[in-house]
Amino acid sequence: MRSLAAVVLATALLGAATPGTAAAAAAPGPAVSRLADTQLDPRALYFESYNGLVNNNAFQKNGLLTYKGYQYAVWYTGDRSAVVARRALSERSWQTVTLPHRLTADDSHNVISMGVSRIDGRLHLNMDSHSSGFFYVKSVAGLLDDPAGHPWTSGQFGAVQTTLDGLALTSQFTYPQFIATPEGRLQLSYRTGVSGNGRNALAEYDGNTWTDLGAWSSATGTYTSEHGSSTARNMYLHGIDYGPDGRLHAFYTWREQNNAVMCTSGGLTNHDTGYVYSSDRGRTWRNAAGAVVGTTGGFDTVAVGDAGTVVDPLNPDHSLMNQESQATDSAGLPHALISYVPGRFGQCTTDYVADRTSNGRVFHLSKDAAGTWKKTEIPVPLGSSQRTHLVFDRYDNAYAVMPYGRIVAASKSSGWTDWKTLFDGSGLNAFGEVVVDDTRLAQDGVLSFLYQRKSSGTTPSALRVIDFKLPS
Repeated sequence: MRSLAAVVLATALLGAATPGTAAAAAAPGPAVSRLADTQLDPRALYFESYNGLVNNNAFQKNGLLTYKGYQYAVWYTGDRSAVVARRALSERSWQTVTLPHRLTADDSHNVISMGVSRIDGRLHLNMDSHSSGFFYVKSVAGLLDDPAGHPWTSGQFGAVQTTLDGLALTSQFTYPQFIATPEGRLQLSYRTGVSGNGRNALAEYDGNTWTDLGAWSSATGTYTSEHGSSTARNMYLHGIDYGPDGRLHAFYTWREQNNAVMCTSGGLTNHDTGYVYSSDRGRTWRNAAGAVVGTTGGFDTVAVGDAGTVVDPLNPDHSLMNQESQATDSAGLPHALISYVPGRFGQCTTDYVADRTSNGRVFHLSKDAAGTWKKTEIPVPLGSSQRTHLVFDRYDNAYAVMPYGRIVAASKSSGWTDWKTLFDGSGLNAFGEVVVDDTRLAQDGVLSFLYQRKSSGTTPSALRVIDFKLPS
């Protein structure tokens, strides 16, 4: 997601051209130019779990992050130690710090996520959790505001905590996602509970204290498909991000606890793509039409049966993937990527990994200024069971970073319908999902993503970051 300042600047620059000038008439289409491919770790931790790697989950927010001319990365190295690294954007070499924590379980959910509290210039890390406790570290104040003036040493980071500075959230914590508010505060999105029976919640840091804002999605209610019913579920976010106008957007899918809602076992109980937004920093949630459907920390939270929340209906028989991707364009309009096995390949998936790999397709979903939802299939086979990530360049061309590091893009001028492959991932030998730096594009027009090379068993492999220049 791009920052408000970056969008205002880009708008000002584009708006400086009067109608009829070359700049106004000829916004470029999508393009990529490979710049660099740098190594973070020659022997990063490697094990396959839930069809993924702990260092390379596309839902990880943020495993790669850029702020004030420096890029930061986090991962687990071969001995399971948590590592945080940085580099100036003008450099190709990375400085690393090994933190006093080692991964506790061979579980690819247990990612490391980073966040920046602009209000005090700190870097925050949350790591190593899956329906369990979490581990939290924050840097000294001002580390990110003056990186050149701070040595990159372990002394710049505080102790590893199992609370947020004393705030204990839940003993069943998963999916940390840090979000910077327009004012510079830092929010933490997370799930409390377990897969199929959990709620999304928020906490907020004001530069001094963490506060638990509470849950905003519901696990209760009855969902009934043509096969059966379920009375418990969890909302899986495709993302949670602020747009240029300060609106907080969240696309999601529901996962039911009861497999009876599926045509057969072996698929996924995920169904429907939903969308809600908040105009008051995540306190109140509204459907696309503006009706209130939930209050964070309140009695009425966003539930499976809430009117107007489903923007793309789909039953549980097509192996719809959870936690895909979302972004906003410069006008603040929401976009998402979703993926599943379309009905032309059958109406019942029996093995979600095999079926998605053979017949899975990615779709671009967006809302226009008139409030109409539009859906376009990306004409590139998924070839994987895994996720794709969405970003925009300064001209609002869309880029889908697919498994194995493939980059497919569409132009704004086409209404995001002319999807084509710009980079096929050749030579990367990437395992599958990649971790995209959502924050760098607005700063220097570069698309960066972290990938890990394929290995086998538990043999460590190289972890790398590749950079592509986009139109500027």
